[in-house]
Amino acid sequence: MKGPKDRYKILNHSRLFAPLVVIFALLTGSPLSASESDPLAAFSDPARIWGNGIERVIEEAFRLCFKTRIIGGKVINIRMPFAENYERELLSDTSWEFLGGGKGNPAMLWPAIEGIIDSEAFAEYANTLSDGWEQVIIFDISRQSWHSSRELFDLARMKAGSYRGLPHRPYVLVSGQGIEESDVYNYLYCVGLAGMDCSGFVWHILSYIGTQGGLDLGRTLSRTLGVLRGADPAWYVGTSFFNSNSSVLVTVNDQIRNLRPADIILFRGSDGGMAHSAIIQSIDFSNGIIRYLQCTDEAPLDERGVHESFVYFDPARTTLSLGDPGHRWTQKRYAPFPGEKDSPFSDDGERYRAFSELGGGKVVRLRTLGPVIERLNRR
Repeated sequence: MKGPKDRYKILNHSRLFAPLVVIFALLTGSPLSASESDPLAAFSDPARIWGNGIERVIEEAFRLCFKTRIIGGKVINIRMPFAENYERELLSDTSWEFLGGGKGNPAMLWPAIEGIIDSEAFAEYANTLSDGWEQVIIFDISRQSWHSSRELFDLARMKAGSYRGLPHRPYVLVSGQGIEESDVYNYLYCVGLAGMDCSGFVWHILSYIGTQGGLDLGRTLSRTLGVLRGADPAWYVGTSFFNSNSSVLVTVNDQIRNLRPADIILFRGSDGGMAHSAIIQSIDFSNGIIRYLQCTDEAPLDERGVHESFVYFDPARTTLSLGDPGHRWTQKRYAPFPGEKDSPFSDDGERYRAFSELGGGKVVRLRTLGPVIERLNRR
């Protein structure tokens, strides 16, 4: 019988990182037999780790943001990329818009992403990264294009840490030894313009919870959000909404003991508003572990986009605020592309505590989902 700590250890293996028999099937094109697929389905069932309540439902929504594909002869786990509109346009003479404005859901985004990956243009990119030559890939987000440079000057500058890229024109040094997960992300972000922003991801999770509990959250909140007839409610849900005074939101006293799955963590920006949002998936009070989920590109290269993060706390001190410096936040923050300006925060804990003079981070709860979560937890 697995203990509480073990479920975190086996988490990644049971999510979408395919077992060997699935990898074999993908490589050979051989269909899985019923006897093979049934045990695999049982192995990957979120209930195996999280039970049948709200934690399982949030995990299911999280897993919808991942796909496993064979690319360039490798098994690559594709995570939903981050989507960022306008922030990188400062030095560009052309604006751009991510598919769905960063508010698309997996059902809408994955067909587009898979179409990009199956395209001849992406195949050319993958082949270039596998031609054996060290080179610099230069993206142009405003034109949704890229080109490769093998100029010794470009290579030397990148290796010396003298980055020549611009916000809308990232430079990436590659070995030419084959495409990696981070390379797929770079293409989807810079050329495909497909992904979710932070609040789009949180809304996806909240909407999925509602659906599993028989509630159309978008329709229920349409009047509160001011949704125009025929419009997608997701377009109206940003981090500013989660930080609003709406009666559908409850500000949670952020002592650890008060936190619950589906609570929304808000990170404050320098202007006093909330600049980022994430959502709690589980709180293990016995072992002192909070698992929260988010979508951002200020992360290690292979975690950019949708990913899981953890806070470790002392189980004997649950009256402490989430912002107490004694907690250990494991999520490190890095520049989206190596060479760009580093994040001003070393980890999410520092980011949550930032701008304390303006109020710092905070936690809110969507009141509307309370009865739904209660029903899901009674399953």
